[in-house]
Amino acid sequence: MHLLGQRLLRAGNSGRRRRLPGRRFGVDLAGLVIIAVIAFPLYWMVISALKPRTAIEAGDTTPYPAKVTLESIRRVVVGDAFWLYLANSLIVALSVVVLSTFCAFLAAVALTRYRFGSRTKLLIMILVAQMVPVEALTIPLFFLVRNIGGVVPGLGLNHLGSLIAVHTAFTLPLAIWMLRGFVAAVPTEIEEAARLDGASSLTFVWRVLFPIVAPGVVAVSVFSFIAAWNDFLFAMTFIISATERQTLPVAILRFFQPDGNDWGAIMAGSVLMTIPVLIFFVLVQRRLTSGMAGAVKG
Repeated sequence: MHLLGQRLLRAGNSGRRRRLPGRRFGVDLAGLVIIAVIAFPLYWMVISALKPRTAIEAGDTTPYPAKVTLESIRRVVVGDAFWLYLANSLIVALSVVVLSTFCAFLAAVALTRYRFGSRTKLLIMILVAQMVPVEALTIPLFFLVRNIGGVVPGLGLNHLGSLIAVHTAFTLPLAIWMLRGFVAAVPTEIEEAARLDGASSLTFVWRVLFPIVAPGVVAVSVFSFIAAWNDFLFAMTFIISATERQTLPVAILRFFQPDGNDWGAIMAGSVLMTIPVLIFFVLVQRRLTSGMAGAVKG
């Protein structure tokens, strides 16, 4: 009876091993289908940017460009306006990354490592602030930015400082919650060991804790950069008359004309807007991987 049970167990295991490749093939196939569905709009955007304007206006729907041309990209980048809008977008996005990451890290440390009154209420308020729709606050923020313009230099309508402040405020709640999880995962024994070695609270936070939670810092920076870089609503609301301070998403509107949209230039502008995001991710992804490895080793 014991030998029979062992044979049945081996037969069941071999059957599961035989079924495993087929199951894995189905999972891989489903993953490839999902990737294709997600990547197809990006692919269509790229080939539309490379098609001649005459082909796009004629309604050419071939999934590949019969003739590759850079005329649409040339129409977007010609002159100084594109590079000015690109500089404005970079200033806003990088400023939001630095401010939101710095403030979120300090807030996460305070909410995780220190005990104080109303700590739970503050966490709930941060979570509730993240749930409020952006569209519901756009009009109140417009009046707030307009009124604060005469009080605080660099803020107000038609100033990039207003975009930086608003984006930082909207990015902070989720950034704090993300970093709070990373900070809470660091064992308290590491802090106790640092205290025994004579490290102060500030030394522990910046020289011990900050390198360990580097993966969370990088994740927050990517999230903040993408949110600020792709913004259209706030840039359209707060930058009214100063066209020299517009950002790239709003600048693409000039290719929407009443007599016909320049879809080639619109797609080319969208491709050019995507490139900085990819570059930023490539620059930080190695730090993200190495930071995760260091956190696991620690």
